[in-house]
Amino acid sequence: MAIQAMNHFTVLSDDLEATKEFYCDFLGLDVGWRPPFAFPGWWLYAGGTPILHVIHRKDLPADRGGVLDHMAFSATDLPGTVKKLKSRGLDYDLRRLAGGGIWQLFFNDPCGAKVEFDFHKDEAAPEGHAEA
Repeated sequence: MAIQAMNHFTVLSDDLEATKEFYCDFLGLDVGWRPPFAFPGWWLYAGGTPILHVIHRKDLPADRGGVLDHMAFSATDLPGTVKKLKSRGLDYDLRRLAGGGIWQLFFNDPCGAKVEFDFHKDEAAPEGHAEA
């Protein structure tokens, strides 16, 4: 057995519409084909690949993180992404790996799942953030 790549993440949501709006309208994923499961949800696609599955749950656990700490995506346009997060008043944590490495941007989705966007090390720093 040899793992080849990450296939998808699944997040639970007690508000499917807010979750879809966040990941699709706000972050740019697309709703795509999903098998006719007996429970509501979405399959969200990036570049034609279903990378995020969203499943409805009426009652979410008190500890929204559970055993999964976060999910990470490769992304582009760090300044634009930070501007979008600020426009919604969303808290975020922006880090740069030591020695001028990649940028890591952490924030939470509407249901409390932690999301990481990784940006190439040559991306410009967002306004108000010093290069590291």
